[in-house]
Amino acid sequence: MCPTPFRSPIRVSEFFPYRGGELHAEEIAVSRIATAVGTPFYIYSAAAFAAQYRRFAEAFARERPLICYAVKANSNLAVLRVFAGLGAGADVVSEGELRRALAAGMPPQRILFSGVGKTPAELEAAIDAEIHQINIESVPELCRLSEIARVRGRVAPVAIRVNPDVDARTHAKISTGMKENKFGIDLGEVIAAYSLATELPGIEPVGLAVHIGSQLVDLEPYRRAFVRVAGLVRELRANGLAVTRIDLGGGLGIRYRAEDAPEPTSYARLVREIFGSAGLAMTFEPGRVLAGPAGLLVARVIYVKQGAAKRIVIVDAAMNDLIRPALYEAWHDIVPVRLPAADAFFAPADVVGPVCETTDTFAVDRDLPPVAEGDLVAFTAAGAYGAVMSSTYNSRPLVPEVLVAGTRFDVIRARPSYDDMLSLDTVPTWLSEVSPAPARKRGAA
Repeated sequence: MCPTPFRSPIRVSEFFPYRGGELHAEEIAVSRIATAVGTPFYIYSAAAFAAQYRRFAEAFARERPLICYAVKANSNLAVLRVFAGLGAGADVVSEGELRRALAAGMPPQRILFSGVGKTPAELEAAIDAEIHQINIESVPELCRLSEIARVRGRVAPVAIRVNPDVDARTHAKISTGMKENKFGIDLGEVIAAYSLATELPGIEPVGLAVHIGSQLVDLEPYRRAFVRVAGLVRELRANGLAVTRIDLGGGLGIRYRAEDAPEPTSYARLVREIFGSAGLAMTFEPGRVLAGPAGLLVARVIYVKQGAAKRIVIVDAAMNDLIRPALYEAWHDIVPVRLPAADAFFAPADVVGPVCETTDTFAVDRDLPPVAEGDLVAFTAAGAYGAVMSSTYNSRPLVPEVLVAGTRFDVIRARPSYDDMLSLDTVPTWLSEVSPAPARKRGAA
């Protein structure tokens, strides 16, 4: 492929602007943070979190819903504290996330517990915390919760999660609303499950919940799912069953590449059209749409391999730091922290990490400006499902997370030392008593 002329200016967002040719996070140069904390690292803009939340909340100002931030998108305590300060509750899917939400100051009355495989211990924790709602995803789970609540002398408010059998038109690995998916109770079985919930001790059925997938950029699947759920509400009420709440989930998409992501106002109009006269208290579970645009992953170029076939840019971030490209074939824009010269040319390159896996590849044949060893690059829209899905594969330390607010920044999760990582392992005493096998002499039989 021939190189193409540089198309400036490269733009990330209003919260990550270029000033003087250098990428900033709010008012701070990204290179300054790189010098202070080392690379790779995640960086988040507190102003971007707030702006994304307010855009969503203002779209539904008329309904005044309970907005439960999906903790799984980014569970850092500082991030949760930002959303708690804005009035958000939490959608949690584990006891660990429940504990994080409570530790961050989110009131239990604004927390709901989702997830298809809640353990007895997790159900106990949810009941003891007296959270807003538990979303039930199977009849066995409903019966188990009833037993636990009865023994504890409590009554648990529950919503029955509906599987509406609607194709979300998103990536197969993040689709949750089709009948072959593991989530929710089949459409035709909801009325029986809801009726059972009214009879079981320790259970107060309050409504329905639905969530069909993540990264939706088309509102039509929402329409089809919501119409089916609205029909169920009418049927339940016709059978004399009280339905006071509706949890419409999350999943609203963002721009990663060239997606035409829907505006929250358009989404609100759709919800209003279908549920506006139903008299239901509404709950939403946005995650990616609130956190994704607010973060970057910053990495440094280690080497540039110019082979006969292609240019390969090797950076110090890897698939263990940002797994979405390897797991979902996901796209993240990769931008230089310092803008290239005005007469620079773009040329194709593969961008890869140092992990010993071919799948440790962030981009293939991506048009990039000239980059050299030591240059900084940033992966955009990395505020959701980035650090939270990272691991220590290849015994690589978890990368730091940094929160920026105006002219200040703070490390909100430090990079562990190698000694910290080694201290998590325990060698049994019986292994320490075993002498290592003697080395064989060269040439010995």
